Amino acid sequence: MRTTGFRGGRMNLELYNDIVGVINNHRPFDGRSCRKVLLEKYPNVPECGLRGIMSLQYQRQMKYTLNRKMAKIGALYAKYITLANAGERPGILLRMAEEQELCPSLLARGILEKHYENKSESDKEVSRSYISGLMKDTNLIENHQLAYEVYLCIIHDEEYGPISNSFNHSIGVEYEMKLQKAVRDLKIPFHDENHLRASGYDKTPDVKLEIPIAVDGFVVNWIESKASFGDEESHRTILKKQLLSYLNRFGTGMVIYWFGFVENIVQASEKQILIKETFPSEVTLMNPQCIDPSVDEYNI
Repeated sequence: MRTTGFRGGRMNLELYNDIVGVINNHRPFDGRSCRKVLLEKYPNVPECGLRGIMSLQYQRQMKYTLNRKMAKIGALYAKYITLANAGERPGILLRMAEEQELCPSLLARGILEKHYENKSESDKEVSRSYISGLMKDTNLIENHQLAYEVYLCIIHDEEYGPISNSFNHSIGVEYEMKLQKAVRDLKIPFHDENHLRASGYDKTPDVKLEIPIAVDGFVVNWIESKASFGDEESHRTILKKQLLSYLNRFGTGMVIYWFGFVENIVQASEKQILIKETFPSEVTLMNPQCIDPSVDEYNI
């Protein structure tokens, strides 16, 4: 049992690699059983951090193997039809997903797409949005047996699919609100991303401070909230797709990985973007006399 390598929300690379190894070697992969193993092996690491690492690794595993496995979707669909017609007990797709080491909701989506392609009387491809609508509401699938199979895949998949997406969205919103409350408590005026988009900005941080603050001697003009774990690969992607745009447009800023991060990503920020695991307890106001303490709402 490893008990070192984690301080606050910061994890050293050795511990991170150790956790990743456990996740990658867990077979067959199941989010619930894997999480149980991780909690027993790493009791000093918060569950949210372990779950964040597990989610990243699971998504990467699916990304690396998805095209190869989904290339067989025609054969998998034919197998499903054979088993369904033979009166196989419910959970056919779940068992097939385990056999293929494939995410249940991804397999269900592939089977659903193939089903509607075969039903179509034209050569027109079934739209992704149409299939997404069926995945979100399986009652719309006219084949009741297939509808139940897809439903089982969705409710048993904690890492992909509509339920997982809704869960992650809710957690993200919760931590954005936590960030905004921390800024309001300091009586600092700010714009949120909705206001910035209404003003014509396409890429926007969660909070754009109207009066910059200083944290550890570092000037912060904006703050991005991430209800996730930050490792080198994910942070590099976020830098490229989001943070560098904020840096070029608004100046230096801060990103908060609420579920923790690997220490080596701090160097990757090149000291232009401050990385934290929570909202800092010590903040220096850049121009305190401009702040009216009688004003309660600063989200303008």
